[in-house]
Amino acid sequence: MSWEMMAVFIGSTIRLAAPLLLSATGELVSQRAGVLNMSLEGMMLTGAFAGALASWYTGNPLIGLLFGTLAALPVALLQAFFSITLKANQIVTGIGINILALGATTLAYREIFGSRSSEAIPGLSKWSPPVLRDIPLWGDQVFDQVWLLYLGGLIILLTALVMHRTALGLALHACGAEPRAVDKSGLSVARLRYLAVLFSGLMAGLAGCFISIGDIHTFTEGMTSGAGYLAIAAIIFGNWKLGRMVLACLLFGAAAALKFFLPAIGIQVPNALLIMLPYVLALIAVAGLIGRQTAPGSLAQPYSRS
Repeated sequence: MSWEMMAVFIGSTIRLAAPLLLSATGELVSQRAGVLNMSLEGMMLTGAFAGALASWYTGNPLIGLLFGTLAALPVALLQAFFSITLKANQIVTGIGINILALGATTLAYREIFGSRSSEAIPGLSKWSPPVLRDIPLWGDQVFDQVWLLYLGGLIILLTALVMHRTALGLALHACGAEPRAVDKSGLSVARLRYLAVLFSGLMAGLAGCFISIGDIHTFTEGMTSGAGYLAIAAIIFGNWKLGRMVLACLLFGAAAALKFFLPAIGIQVPNALLIMLPYVLALIAVAGLIGRQTAPGSLAQPYSRS
Protein backbone atom coordinates (compact mmCIF):
# COMPACT_ATOMS: atom_id res chain seq x y z
CA MET A 1 0.00 0.00 0.00
CA SER A 2 1.45 3.35 -1.06
CA TRP A 3 1.73 6.52 1.00
CA GLU A 4 -0.59 8.20 -1.50
CA MET A 5 -3.33 5.65 -0.85
CA MET A 6 -2.92 6.14 2.88
CA ALA A 7 -3.25 9.90 2.38
CA VAL A 8 -6.47 9.36 0.43
CA PHE A 9 -7.82 7.22 3.28
CA ILE A 10 -6.95 9.86 5.90
CA GLY A 11 -8.52 12.61 3.80
CA SER A 12 -11.69 10.55 3.36
CA THR A 13 -11.79 9.82 7.09
CA ILE A 14 -11.67 13.53 7.94
CA ARG A 15 -14.31 14.37 5.33
CA LEU A 16 -16.73 11.68 6.49
CA ALA A 17 -16.16 12.54 10.15
CA ALA A 18 -16.81 16.27 9.63
CA PRO A 19 -20.65 16.22 9.89
CA LEU A 20 -20.37 13.99 12.96
CA LEU A 21 -17.91 16.40 14.57
CA LEU A 22 -20.15 19.41 13.94
CA SER A 23 -23.38 17.83 15.16
CA ALA A 24 -21.76 16.01 18.10
CA THR A 25 -20.20 19.25 19.37
CA GLY A 26 -23.61 20.91 19.61
CA GLU A 27 -25.16 17.78 21.09
CA LEU A 28 -22.42 17.57 23.71
CA VAL A 29 -23.25 21.08 24.91
CA SER A 30 -26.95 20.16 25.04
CA GLN A 31 -26.30 16.99 27.02
CA ARG A 32 -23.90 18.76 29.36
CA ALA A 33 -26.78 21.12 30.10
CA GLY A 34 -29.04 18.16 30.85
CA VAL A 35 -31.06 17.79 27.61
CA LEU A 36 -30.76 14.60 25.57
CA ASN A 37 -31.47 15.98 22.12
CA MET A 38 -32.58 12.86 20.26
CA SER A 39 -33.94 14.96 17.37
CA LEU A 40 -30.39 15.60 16.13
CA GLU A 41 -31.00 13.42 13.07
CA GLY A 42 -34.10 15.44 12.14
CA MET A 43 -32.23 18.73 12.60
CA MET A 44 -29.42 17.56 10.33
CA LEU A 45 -31.87 16.35 7.67
CA THR A 46 -33.80 19.62 7.82
CA GLY A 47 -30.59 21.62 7.47
CA ALA A 48 -29.42 19.46 4.57
CA PHE A 49 -32.69 19.91 2.69
CA ALA A 50 -33.08 23.65 3.36
CA GLY A 51 -29.44 24.29 2.44
CA ALA A 52 -29.74 22.32 -0.80
CA LEU A 53 -33.04 23.99 -1.73
CA ALA A 54 -31.79 27.52 -1.09
CA SER A 55 -28.52 26.85 -2.91
CA TRP A 56 -30.37 25.39 -5.90
CA TYR A 57 -32.94 28.18 -6.01
CA THR A 58 -30.48 31.09 -5.67
CA GLY A 59 -27.42 29.52 -7.25
CA ASN A 60 -25.42 30.69 -4.25
CA PRO A 61 -24.18 28.01 -1.81
CA LEU A 62 -23.42 30.64 0.85
CA ILE A 63 -27.11 31.57 0.94
CA GLY A 64 -27.87 27.86 1.08
CA LEU A 65 -25.54 27.49 4.06
CA LEU A 66 -27.25 30.37 5.85
CA PHE A 67 -30.78 29.06 5.22
CA GLY A 68 -29.82 25.48 6.04
CA THR A 69 -28.27 26.47 9.35
CA LEU A 70 -31.23 28.64 10.36
CA ALA A 71 -33.79 26.05 9.21
CA ALA A 72 -32.68 23.68 11.96
CA LEU A 73 -33.49 26.25 14.66
CA PRO A 74 -37.31 25.76 14.62
CA VAL A 75 -36.75 22.01 15.03
CA ALA A 76 -34.42 22.70 17.94
CA LEU A 77 -36.94 25.10 19.44
CA LEU A 78 -39.65 22.43 19.18
CA GLN A 79 -37.41 19.91 20.94
CA ALA A 80 -36.59 22.46 23.66
CA PHE A 81 -40.26 23.31 24.15
CA PHE A 82 -41.21 19.65 24.57
CA SER A 83 -38.23 18.78 26.76
CA ILE A 84 -37.88 21.88 28.94
CA THR A 85 -41.25 23.63 29.03
CA LEU A 86 -43.60 20.64 28.77
CA LYS A 87 -41.12 18.30 30.51
CA ALA A 88 -41.98 15.51 28.07
CA ASN A 89 -39.92 12.37 27.60
CA GLN A 90 -36.87 13.53 25.68
CA ILE A 91 -36.23 10.25 23.87
CA VAL A 92 -39.82 9.78 22.67
CA THR A 93 -40.24 13.38 21.52
CA GLY A 94 -36.86 13.36 19.80
CA ILE A 95 -37.62 10.24 17.81
CA GLY A 96 -41.03 11.65 16.92
CA ILE A 97 -39.41 14.83 15.60
CA ASN A 98 -36.97 12.75 13.56
CA ILE A 99 -39.86 10.89 11.92
CA LEU A 100 -41.61 14.20 11.24
CA ALA A 101 -38.48 15.70 9.65
CA LEU A 102 -37.95 12.63 7.47
CA GLY A 103 -41.55 12.70 6.23
CA ALA A 104 -41.59 16.47 5.66
CA THR A 105 -38.29 16.61 3.75
CA THR A 106 -39.19 13.55 1.67
CA LEU A 107 -42.56 15.05 0.69
CA ALA A 108 -41.07 18.45 -0.09
CA TYR A 109 -38.22 16.89 -2.07
CA ARG A 110 -40.60 14.87 -4.24
CA GLU A 111 -42.88 17.83 -4.83
CA ILE A 112 -40.04 20.17 -5.81
CA PHE A 113 -37.43 17.95 -7.48
CA GLY A 114 -39.39 14.80 -8.36
CA SER A 115 -39.08 11.34 -6.84
CA ARG A 116 -36.12 10.26 -9.01
CA SER A 117 -34.32 13.57 -9.34
CA SER A 118 -30.54 13.80 -9.01
CA GLU A 119 -30.43 17.56 -9.54
CA ALA A 120 -26.89 18.94 -9.26
CA ILE A 121 -26.77 21.73 -6.69
CA PRO A 122 -24.16 24.52 -6.41
CA GLY A 123 -21.85 23.51 -3.59
CA LEU A 124 -19.25 24.99 -1.28
CA SER A 125 -15.72 25.20 -2.61
CA LYS A 126 -12.64 23.45 -1.27
CA TRP A 127 -9.65 25.15 0.33
CA SER A 128 -6.20 24.02 1.38
CA PRO A 129 -4.16 25.79 4.09
CA PRO A 130 -1.10 27.41 2.44
CA VAL A 131 1.59 25.49 4.33
CA LEU A 132 -0.15 22.15 4.76
CA ARG A 133 -1.07 21.81 1.09
CA ASP A 134 2.63 21.83 0.15
CA ILE A 135 3.44 18.66 2.14
CA PRO A 136 4.68 16.09 -0.41
CA LEU A 137 2.27 13.22 -1.19
CA TRP A 138 -0.08 14.16 1.66
CA GLY A 139 -0.93 17.82 1.15
CA ASP A 140 -3.45 17.65 -1.69
CA GLN A 141 -5.12 14.45 -0.52
CA VAL A 142 -5.49 15.19 3.19
CA PHE A 143 -5.94 18.94 3.42
CA ASP A 144 -7.88 19.79 0.26
CA GLN A 145 -11.22 19.93 2.05
CA VAL A 146 -14.39 22.01 1.98
CA TRP A 147 -13.66 25.28 3.78
CA LEU A 148 -16.63 24.62 6.11
CA LEU A 149 -14.58 21.82 7.68
CA TYR A 150 -11.93 24.31 8.82
CA LEU A 151 -14.60 26.71 10.07
CA GLY A 152 -16.11 23.80 11.99
CA GLY A 153 -12.74 23.05 13.56
CA LEU A 154 -12.50 26.64 14.75
CA ILE A 155 -16.04 26.46 16.21
CA ILE A 156 -15.11 23.26 18.07
CA LEU A 157 -12.06 24.94 19.59
CA LEU A 158 -14.13 27.97 20.62
CA THR A 159 -16.76 25.67 22.12
CA ALA A 160 -14.10 23.90 24.17
CA LEU A 161 -12.81 27.28 25.37
CA VAL A 162 -16.27 28.48 26.37
CA MET A 163 -17.21 25.23 28.11
CA HIS A 164 -14.02 24.97 30.15
CA ARG A 165 -12.81 28.54 30.63
CA THR A 166 -15.88 30.75 31.05
CA ALA A 167 -18.68 31.31 33.56
CA LEU A 168 -21.21 30.39 30.88
CA GLY A 169 -19.56 27.01 30.38
CA LEU A 170 -19.51 26.41 34.13
CA ALA A 171 -23.22 27.24 34.34
CA LEU A 172 -24.05 24.87 31.46
CA HIS A 173 -22.10 22.06 33.11
CA ALA A 174 -23.94 22.73 36.36
CA CYS A 175 -27.32 22.58 34.59
CA GLY A 176 -26.63 18.98 33.71
CA ALA A 177 -25.02 18.03 37.01
CA GLU A 178 -26.78 20.04 39.75
CA PRO A 179 -29.58 22.18 38.24
CA ARG A 180 -30.94 23.09 41.68
CA ALA A 181 -27.63 24.75 42.55
CA VAL A 182 -27.90 26.80 39.35
CA ASP A 183 -31.42 27.82 40.30
CA LYS A 184 -30.31 28.87 43.78
CA SER A 185 -27.54 31.01 42.28
CA GLY A 186 -30.17 33.14 40.53
CA LEU A 187 -29.63 31.80 37.01
CA SER A 188 -32.45 30.33 34.95
CA VAL A 189 -32.02 26.61 34.30
CA ALA A 190 -34.67 26.69 31.57
CA ARG A 191 -33.02 29.61 29.79
CA LEU A 192 -29.60 27.98 29.82
CA ARG A 193 -31.02 24.69 28.58
CA TYR A 194 -32.90 26.46 25.78
CA LEU A 195 -29.64 28.14 24.79
CA ALA A 196 -27.82 24.79 24.72
CA VAL A 197 -30.49 23.09 22.59
CA LEU A 198 -30.59 25.99 20.13
CA PHE A 199 -26.80 25.81 19.81
CA SER A 200 -27.09 22.11 19.05
CA GLY A 201 -29.62 23.03 16.36
CA LEU A 202 -27.23 25.49 14.74
CA MET A 203 -24.44 22.92 14.71
CA ALA A 204 -26.77 20.23 13.35
CA GLY A 205 -27.84 22.61 10.57
CA LEU A 206 -24.18 23.19 9.69
CA ALA A 207 -23.60 19.44 9.67
CA GLY A 208 -26.57 18.87 7.36
CA CYS A 209 -25.34 21.56 4.98
CA PHE A 210 -21.90 19.99 4.98
CA ILE A 211 -23.43 16.76 3.70
CA SER A 212 -25.73 18.23 1.03
CA ILE A 213 -23.90 21.29 -0.33
CA GLY A 214 -20.43 20.70 1.04
CA ASP A 215 -19.77 17.07 0.17
CA ILE A 216 -22.36 15.56 -2.19
CA HIS A 217 -23.77 18.69 -3.93
CA THR A 218 -27.27 17.23 -4.11
CA PHE A 219 -30.08 16.10 -1.86
CA THR A 220 -31.56 12.64 -1.55
CA GLU A 221 -34.28 11.28 0.70
CA GLY A 222 -33.01 10.52 4.19
CA MET A 223 -29.47 11.39 3.14
CA THR A 224 -28.18 11.77 6.70
CA SER A 225 -28.55 7.97 7.05
CA GLY A 226 -28.37 7.86 10.83
CA ALA A 227 -25.50 10.36 11.21
CA GLY A 228 -27.37 12.09 14.04
CA TYR A 229 -27.55 8.86 16.01
CA LEU A 230 -23.86 8.19 15.34
CA ALA A 231 -23.05 11.64 16.72
CA ILE A 232 -24.93 10.82 19.92
CA ALA A 233 -23.09 7.50 20.12
CA ALA A 234 -19.77 9.35 19.69
CA ILE A 235 -20.57 11.39 22.80
CA ILE A 236 -21.18 8.22 24.79
CA PHE A 237 -18.06 6.66 23.25
CA GLY A 238 -16.10 9.72 24.36
CA ASN A 239 -17.58 9.65 27.88
CA TRP A 240 -18.99 13.19 27.49
CA LYS A 241 -15.50 14.67 27.02
CA LEU A 242 -14.87 16.85 23.97
CA GLY A 243 -11.42 15.51 23.08
CA ARG A 244 -12.45 11.87 23.30
CA MET A 245 -15.64 12.66 21.39
CA VAL A 246 -13.55 14.08 18.52
CA LEU A 247 -11.51 10.86 18.43
CA ALA A 248 -14.72 8.81 18.41
CA CYS A 249 -16.06 10.79 15.43
CA LEU A 250 -12.78 10.21 13.57
CA LEU A 251 -13.05 6.50 14.36
CA PHE A 252 -16.57 6.40 12.92
CA GLY A 253 -15.32 8.36 9.90
CA ALA A 254 -12.51 5.86 9.37
CA ALA A 255 -14.98 2.97 9.59
CA ALA A 256 -17.13 4.62 6.92
CA ALA A 257 -14.08 5.33 4.72
CA LEU A 258 -13.11 1.65 4.70
CA LYS A 259 -15.96 0.81 2.32
CA PHE A 260 -14.16 2.88 -0.35
CA PHE A 261 -10.58 2.20 0.72
CA LEU A 262 -10.49 -1.61 1.00
CA PRO A 263 -11.81 -2.30 -2.55
CA ALA A 264 -9.35 0.30 -3.89
CA ILE A 265 -6.38 -1.66 -2.52
CA GLY A 266 -7.76 -4.99 -3.68
CA ILE A 267 -9.24 -6.32 -0.43
CA GLN A 268 -12.66 -7.77 -1.10
CA VAL A 269 -15.02 -7.50 1.86
CA PRO A 270 -18.83 -7.68 1.64
CA ASN A 271 -20.07 -4.15 1.13
CA ALA A 272 -22.93 -4.64 3.58
CA LEU A 273 -20.43 -5.47 6.31
CA LEU A 274 -18.48 -2.26 5.69
CA ILE A 275 -21.66 -0.17 5.63
CA MET A 276 -22.77 -1.51 9.01
CA LEU A 277 -19.32 -1.18 10.65
CA PRO A 278 -19.82 2.38 12.05
CA TYR A 279 -23.13 1.31 13.57
CA VAL A 280 -21.55 -1.79 15.12
CA LEU A 281 -18.96 0.48 16.77
CA ALA A 282 -21.79 2.75 17.93
CA LEU A 283 -23.61 -0.24 19.41
CA ILE A 284 -20.45 -1.24 21.30
CA ALA A 285 -20.21 2.29 22.68
CA VAL A 286 -23.84 2.48 23.80
CA ALA A 287 -23.66 -1.00 25.34
CA GLY A 288 -20.85 0.18 27.61
CA LEU A 289 -18.34 -2.39 26.36
CA ILE A 290 -15.51 0.17 26.14
CA GLY A 291 -15.47 1.00 29.83
CA ARG A 292 -17.53 2.81 32.41
CA GLN A 293 -19.33 5.93 31.21
CA THR A 294 -20.20 8.82 33.49
CA ALA A 295 -23.08 10.85 32.10
CA PRO A 296 -24.15 14.23 33.54
CA GLY A 297 -26.15 13.56 36.70
CA SER A 298 -29.38 15.17 35.50
CA LEU A 299 -29.20 14.18 31.84
CA ALA A 300 -32.69 13.73 30.33
CA GLN A 301 -34.32 14.69 33.64
CA PRO A 302 -36.72 17.67 33.44
CA TYR A 303 -36.14 20.28 36.12
CA SER A 304 -38.92 21.74 38.22
CA ARG A 305 -38.39 24.43 40.86
CA SER A 306 -40.99 22.79 43.07
